Amino acid sequence: MNTTAAALVYGAGATNESINSLGEGVDGSNNSAAPIIHYPRSATIFAAVASVIFIIVGLVGNLVTIIALSRSVKLRIHATTAFVISLCVSDLLFCSINLPLTTSRYIHESWVLGETLCRVFPFFFYGNVGASLLNMVAITLNRYILIAHHGLYDRVYRRQYIYLMIAIVWAFSFGVMVPPLVEVWGRLGLDPPTFSCTILKKEDSSPKKFLFLFAFLLPMVAIIGCYSAIYYKVRQSRRNLVAHSNKGGSPSTFNAQVTRKEDLRLTRMMLTIFLCFLASFLPLMIVNVADDDVRVPSLHVLASVLAWASAVVNPFVYAVTNRQYRSAYRKLFCCLRSKPGRSSNSHSKSNSSRTFVTEFQYHASTGQVTSPVLSNPSPDA
Repeated sequence: MNTTAAALVYGAGATNESINSLGEGVDGSNNSAAPIIHYPRSATIFAAVASVIFIIVGLVGNLVTIIALSRSVKLRIHATTAFVISLCVSDLLFCSINLPLTTSRYIHESWVLGETLCRVFPFFFYGNVGASLLNMVAITLNRYILIAHHGLYDRVYRRQYIYLMIAIVWAFSFGVMVPPLVEVWGRLGLDPPTFSCTILKKEDSSPKKFLFLFAFLLPMVAIIGCYSAIYYKVRQSRRNLVAHSNKGGSPSTFNAQVTRKEDLRLTRMMLTIFLCFLASFLPLMIVNVADDDVRVPSLHVLASVLAWASAVVNPFVYAVTNRQYRSAYRKLFCCLRSKPGRSSNSHSKSNSSRTFVTEFQYHASTGQVTSPVLSNPSPDA
């Protein structure tokens, strides 16, 4: 991916007047001979409106999720909750820092915010996107270990280890942006043909390929691999449960129905997560490769808008699809309406919403399926 294609992640529009007024880029280089890319005004208006909508929805959605999960006594002790909150913080920063700057660029069809913000913009953009993707990977690994290696879960996800994992995610995501920030490996600045503030080459060297590999390809492979393994493990556990019931230890009809429902729910959740991931980032990668010369600028704008959407949909995918998270939302908004008689009702609903792993834990070491009547539920169910 060259500089022009990668810069279109930000989808900035350029005009003849703006190019000529900045014949010398913010970095001081002469780019008057660079080809001018014209973005249709309808496309820039669409992107500006979309970014404003994403700012509002993203700020509200991520902030509400952080507050709701932090206030929930039952959820905040779970390892998954810590990673979801970290993901929401990353998306919240993206919606509060990068999207407003993007809106300004689309409205003016030029970069009018100065050199300093032109360096800050790509630093936070790549850093936040990297943190978001790595938090997704952390959540996926958390789910995989819970399901495939349940015996190791409590040892791996102790509180101090959870904080360390989150710190590593953030340190790596923003740490890889320090070399171009200090101009040791590439540099951050303006690319006049696209009017994008992005990572530029310095002495024919740039960390873009490294970032593309470690911030997109590897996370995608990890997510696909882990969820494929989860699906395989769930199906294997169900077969073991059926075989166990045929030998005389038959569970009740109710438990069998719960098993099937939780299996389908888990499958749908995995499919939703994967499709949202692909829908957000894969179109951008395809457009940048298929239209490397930017012959159809509107496609790049649309692909960029889809990439921004990832900061909005993540809280809904990881939180709203879970009953306990929905309960945390209800408690946040309707705590004053709650009645004393509802506590037992809520508790019973919470118990009935335990995942397939909680209902029937598969112990890889023994090959034994444990009935929920005889075992303690997993805290992250």
